[in-house]
Amino acid sequence: MQSSSRPSSRHQQLTRLAGTVLQPGFVGTTVPDWVRRAIADGLTSVVLFGRNIVDPEQVARLTAQLRAENRDLIIAIDEEAGDVTRLEAWTGASRPGNLALGAVDDIDLTESVARDIGRELHAAGISLNYAPSADVNSNPLNPVIGARSFGARTDVVSRHTAAWVRGLQSAGVAACAKHFPGHGDTAVDSHHGLPQVSASAEEIAATALPPFVAAMEAGVRVVMTAHLLAPAYDPELPATLSPRILVDLLRGELGFDGLVVTDGIEMSAVTARYGIDGATVRAVTGGADAVCVGGEHAGEATFHQLTEALVGAVLDGTLPEARICEAAARVAEFAAWSGSRTRAVTADDAASDIGLVAARRALRVRTEQGRESVLPLVGAPHVVELSPTMNLAVDGQTPWGVAAPLSDLLPGTTSVRLTEADLAESGDLSDLPDLADLPDLADRPDRSGLPDLLERKVLDPAAERSLVVVVRDAARHDWMSAAMNRLLGSRPDAVVVEMGVPNGASPGAVHLVTHGATRVSGLAAAEFLAGRR
Repeated sequence: MQSSSRPSSRHQQLTRLAGTVLQPGFVGTTVPDWVRRAIADGLTSVVLFGRNIVDPEQVARLTAQLRAENRDLIIAIDEEAGDVTRLEAWTGASRPGNLALGAVDDIDLTESVARDIGRELHAAGISLNYAPSADVNSNPLNPVIGARSFGARTDVVSRHTAAWVRGLQSAGVAACAKHFPGHGDTAVDSHHGLPQVSASAEEIAATALPPFVAAMEAGVRVVMTAHLLAPAYDPELPATLSPRILVDLLRGELGFDGLVVTDGIEMSAVTARYGIDGATVRAVTGGADAVCVGGEHAGEATFHQLTEALVGAVLDGTLPEARICEAAARVAEFAAWSGSRTRAVTADDAASDIGLVAARRALRVRTEQGRESVLPLVGAPHVVELSPTMNLAVDGQTPWGVAAPLSDLLPGTTSVRLTEADLAESGDLSDLPDLADLPDLADRPDRSGLPDLLERKVLDPAAERSLVVVVRDAARHDWMSAAMNRLLGSRPDAVVVEMGVPNGASPGAVHLVTHGATRVSGLAAAEFLAGRR
């Protein structure tokens, strides 16, 4: 007689299916015991984050340990390059992101950069990259896409999405077009709330969907869902949970037959209403084949919680068994394909400077008439970097800016980095003027109304020296724009470097746009300012 304390063979079968459709992260730079056990019990995928990475050699050892448990294990990473990097989270990316590539608008360059990323990922043993972002950043105030997009034009995003897919997959690493059906026309960060796309189905089809179609035509094997509400298709369920969007639109209308994976399922856009286990069940029920988890909840307890939620949903009829079997079969099919690609493509460890080449080509500069002599900088400047709080897709530890590379090129360069909190403590930001007031402010040698912090940390050290003001997405941050404008009122000869999404305005005697805040973007800007190019 079978003991009631032992799981039934049916429960074990369902547990194995659940393990197949989950893509968990974990903590540490070596394989935890629970991950080994889970792989033995059917876990088919894992996701690496910055916390798992020390350097490429360590990652290669880690992936080798994982593949010793299952040679076709899907090892995924979110390596967009640009502002969102995991392999180079501690150093800053050596390749510019999508906005820079879209600004250059050379699909051969984009393909070469993506191939270079794929080369490094392949050498590290990674088989799936959650990139590229195929989102059209049609809302310039978008808080979570921005420089991760190739731009605001559908045609530009479409051709570069396809080129990026071709380049990455030519190196033996599967690409993933995200975030379906398009996260560009949103004003809410889905890490914190539920964004909504108000466009009609016709508008979405004309503006947001073409890059995904281009990715499919380029052979993309994976599409990632977006945690957003698109009432034109489904007024109730976010795209990640919606059969109307994942089955009727993506598979039916667009004909995609590859793997559908969710964005991080722990994000508030879906968990605030359904909980992490409820969102997981609804995602698989709605048409997702794999559930990504672990950006914020990475541990054995979460993995078992979601496994049991899926098993329980099948047993109580909430999740049809045929649906989870279909999802698991797609994951297994993809694992076999990606595993064969990982072994078939020869690793290429050759170093490349394509990232710096691309960053240099992405620079755009405007010099105010009569101010041409400001560049190259004469002597060591003072640099102020106005630093925003980044969204959770960007690792907060990733270095960025112009001060560090500029100090290498111009010894004696000094710098300060200020945040909104710094300025709020030093003075009332609401009293800082806008750009329209600058002519009057420039005539005020006493700097009246200037917060003490800006005077002490910025203007005083920059006396008799060049001043460089570095901003990042200034148009999205009122405090940053206000501080920048106030500084320009006292120093109209200052150089402004925008390292985020430009908004069309060109404040400063010289205005330089890098289209991203990567390490190579900062280096390219520093070279230009120092006259080394």
